[in-house]
Amino acid sequence: MGQDAFMEPFSSTVGVFQCKIYLLLLGACSGLKVVVPSHTVHGIRGQALYLPVHYGFHTPASDIQIIWLFERHHTMPKYLLGSVNKSVVPDLEYQHKFTMMPPNASLLINPLQFTDEGNYIVKVNIQGNGTLSASQKIQVTVDDPVTKPTVQIQPSSGAVEYVGNVTLTCLVEKGTRMAYQWLKNGRPVRSSSTNSLSPQNNILHIAPVTKEDIGNYSCLVTNPVSEIASDSIMPTIYYGPYGLRVNSDKGLKVGEVFTVDIGEAILFDCSADSYPPNTYSWIQRTDNTTYVIKHGPRLEVASEKVAQKTTDYVCCAYNNVTGRQDETRFTVIITSVGLEKLAQKGKSLSPLASITGISLFLIISMCLLLLWKKYQPYKVIKQKLEGRPETEYRKARTFSGHEDALDDFGIYEFVAFPDASGVPRMPSRSVPASDGVPGQDLHNTIYEVIQHIPAQQQDHLE
Repeated sequence: MGQDAFMEPFSSTVGVFQCKIYLLLLGACSGLKVVVPSHTVHGIRGQALYLPVHYGFHTPASDIQIIWLFERHHTMPKYLLGSVNKSVVPDLEYQHKFTMMPPNASLLINPLQFTDEGNYIVKVNIQGNGTLSASQKIQVTVDDPVTKPTVQIQPSSGAVEYVGNVTLTCLVEKGTRMAYQWLKNGRPVRSSSTNSLSPQNNILHIAPVTKEDIGNYSCLVTNPVSEIASDSIMPTIYYGPYGLRVNSDKGLKVGEVFTVDIGEAILFDCSADSYPPNTYSWIQRTDNTTYVIKHGPRLEVASEKVAQKTTDYVCCAYNNVTGRQDETRFTVIITSVGLEKLAQKGKSLSPLASITGISLFLIISMCLLLLWKKYQPYKVIKQKLEGRPETEYRKARTFSGHEDALDDFGIYEFVAFPDASGVPRMPSRSVPASDGVPGQDLHNTIYEVIQHIPAQQQDHLE
C-alpha cells in the first residue's frame, strides 16, 4: 500500500490527520488535493505576507514538485520559484523576495510592494506510479492603512435654519482604496431630500439646514487592511424661538390664568428653545394701553402694588440671528387662594378617614342617649314622688286616676319601694281597705300603682 503524506511544518501524524480533514471536506480521500484557506489575501505595503497552502495525497510517491507562478491582469503567468523534493530552484530575479521551505508549499513575500499585487498560482506534482497534479490560485491585494480622518465644516460660522446650507468634508492624508461613511450620533447618514452625498461619499451636503440636523457628525474611513473614524463635530445651526412658555414659582395656574394671593409676590419665568438664546421683553396691558415694564427672562409681580385685581401681561422672545420672534399672553388675578387650597385639602381626605369620623360620632351619640335614658327619668320621678305632700297620697284613694284622661298621657316607669319592715309583698296581694275604700289589687293601671305605693307605706307606718 502507499504511504500517506501531508507536507506541513508539523509532525507526520498531525499531517496525516489534517490531510484527512481537508480531503473529507472536498470529497473522497483519493488522489492529490491542494487547499488554501482563502482565495483573497490583503497585504500591507512594506510588510511581509504569508500565503499558506495545504496539500495531501494517498498514493506512493517518489518525487514531489512545487511551483509558484505570478500573473497580473491580462498578462502571462511568470515563474517565481520551484522545488523538487527539498531542493528549491528560484528565479534569480526574485530570489531575495520569495521564500519557500519544501515540503511546505506555503510562500512568504517580503517586503510586499504595490507591484506584487496580482494572482499567485501554486501547482503541486506527485511522481509515483503515474503523475498527479493539482493547483490553486490566490489573489493578493496591497494597500496602505488609512490615517485618522478629519472633518471640515463650511461655513464655519454656522447657518440659519431654513435659510443656510452646511457642507461637511472628510479628509484623509494617507490610505488606499478608501471607503467613506458618515455617522450622525453613531448612526449612518442616508441620502434624503435635504442630505446629499458626493460619488465617493467623502462630502456631505445639507441644504437647507433645520433644527433636526443638529448632532455629532463623524466620518468613518475603511479599506481592506484598516478602519478608523474621525472625531465628532457639531455644525452650528441657528434656530428658534420654539415652545415659548411662562411658569411661576407660586400661585395657582389654570390655562393662561395665574391666581395670586393678596400680599404675595410671584416670580414669572419666560423660556423658549432657541439658539442663540433669545432676548425677552415683558409687556403690561392696562386700560387698553400697553407698555414695556422689563427686559430679561424673569418678572416679579408684587400683588399689593398692582392697582387692578386683573392684569394682562405679554412675554415676547426675539432671536436676533434668525430674526424670528414669538409671544405668549397670560392674566394675573389678585385674590385669596387660601380658601381654595383649604377646600382642595378637604377634598383630598381619604374615604377611610371620613367613615371613621362618622362612626365615632354615631357611637358617642348612642352612648349619650343610653345614659340619658337610664338615669334622667328615674331622677325626675323620684324627686316628684319624694316631694308630694301626704294629702295627695290619701286623696288618690278616693279617685281612680282616670277622671281626666288627658292627665294620663306621658312616660311611665315601674318603681319598687321596699316596706319598712323589710317583708316583701306578693304581686297578687290586694291593698287592704281603709276608710270605706275597698281594697284594690296591685295589678291595676300604672297610674294607680304609682299613686298607691306611697299610701301603702303611710298605712304601714301608722
